[in-house]
Amino acid sequence: MRKTICFAGGCFWGMEALYRRLPGVTEATAGYANGDSPDHANYGDVCTGLTGFREAVRVEYDDTAISLPHLLFAFFAVIDPETPKRQGPDFGSQYQTGVYWTEPADEAIIRSIAALEASAVPFFAVELKPLTCFYPAEECHQRYLEKHPRGYCHVAPWKLAALPNYPFSTAGYNRPAKELLRDWREAQISPLG
Repeated sequence: MRKTICFAGGCFWGMEALYRRLPGVTEATAGYANGDSPDHANYGDVCTGLTGFREAVRVEYDDTAISLPHLLFAFFAVIDPETPKRQGPDFGSQYQTGVYWTEPADEAIIRSIAALEASAVPFFAVELKPLTCFYPAEECHQRYLEKHPRGYCHVAPWKLAALPNYPFSTAGYNRPAKELLRDWREAQISPLG
């Protein structure tokens, strides 16, 4: 079944590139989520910090091919969950991290995984809310890193490469995503592994 969820993980270029690479994701669209007015859903207005919009990625996926926990794993593997209104060198309210669901049944899964991730940090700054609105960003922001392979991205290149190959299992998601991904990567590059 085709489902939709929205992730705000800082600059939407890297997040869109990440989700496009995951098997089972059918579409990833950079855009603006949960702001004040469609009139302000443009890059110039959003960058003022006065609109409430977050730079986000709307992810459409086939839940028979990839699960919501898997998508959340990828999100938490690449973001800084402790810092409000900032990711990497980008700061401002548009860079606030968040998970925004479209189906009420997804809330329990999202909150459960967020609790696991929050238990590993002293302060948890990720918004967890229903998606109230989403507007696609301008065409120049869609597939930005495909158009500009050396373009800026706050998501570490090794994570963009590793996450599509990570052997995710819901049962195995029992520690923070960053730890699991780090341990798996070390096992892949270890001369004994």
